[in-house]
Amino acid sequence: MDIDEDKIDDAVLALLSLTLHDGYRAWKGFDWATTDRLFKRGMIGDPVNKSKSLVLTDEGLERSKALFVELFGRAPR
Repeated sequence: MDIDEDKIDDAVLALLSLTLHDGYRAWKGFDWATTDRLFKRGMIGDPVNKSKSLVLTDEGLERSKALFVELFGRAPR
């Protein structure tokens, strides 16, 4: 199967908003290749460090919240 890594990156970025703390930090528990791509796209700070969390950039935080609503939001009933 051909995998669309952009869709995976969007889903991971959206899910990072679930573990936000201290405003811009999120627990890093996702695949290293995915977090590396998000870093290269400027959505997160460098994930390669001893910290158990990563930092979302301003753009990454905004996109994370928007993607969460887009991918997981429910239409009003």
